[in-house]
Amino acid sequence: MRILLIDDDIELCDLMVRFLSSEGYEVEAAHDGISGLEMIQSGDFDLAVLDIMMPGKNGMDVLRELRQGSNLPVIMLTARGEEMDRIIGLELGADDYVPKPCNPRELSARIRAVLRRAETNMQSGQSNNISQFGSIEWHPQSRSIYENGTAVELTATEYNILAALMEHAGEVVSKQDLSKAALGKHYGPFDRSLDVHIGHLRKKLTVLADEQLRIKTVHSVGWLFVPE
Repeated sequence: MRILLIDDDIELCDLMVRFLSSEGYEVEAAHDGISGLEMIQSGDFDLAVLDIMMPGKNGMDVLRELRQGSNLPVIMLTARGEEMDRIIGLELGADDYVPKPCNPRELSARIRAVLRRAETNMQSGQSNNISQFGSIEWHPQSRSIYENGTAVELTATEYNILAALMEHAGEVVSKQDLSKAALGKHYGPFDRSLDVHIGHLRKKLTVLADEQLRIKTVHSVGWLFVPE
């Protein structure tokens, strides 16, 4: 697995490169947003770890440009306690975030979790059959979602969330179960990751004929995908 670290903290990058390499990853590093984006676009990476505060082009700008044409899994490095940075990163399509300063073992664990979710969903072929929900088609084998015949551009995490909800279409999926299935982690009382991702999904899916949202919030319990 090839990992790209994009962070202007050279000392931290050196530490992370050594540690992740010892974990079996092939790791490269870029120290500004412009060169980092160029490496992503020209290289064959499986995941990027992206810092927010960088010279030339900050992490938010890199992620925004990346998501125009790529669903590469991205873990954001955010300043500890900066909740708004995390929310914006998730809204732009980040798959996860790790607060800085971070422990190399925690970052490695998050990388494994994100890659495992992507690989599991890619290989599982939960069903080779296409599932139809009104105007929406779900192609599990290719991890694709189509609405009215047009592909819906989703990040890996957005796809995981939508797939988990569609697998139980018409049924309420609890916050805890959805977090474990789609994010691979426990749902904490102050964790807004799912809320942000679901808000993003709602913007990408058209509403039903009666103006009802495709993904319905069941207060204090979880979410429900409305099959139509």
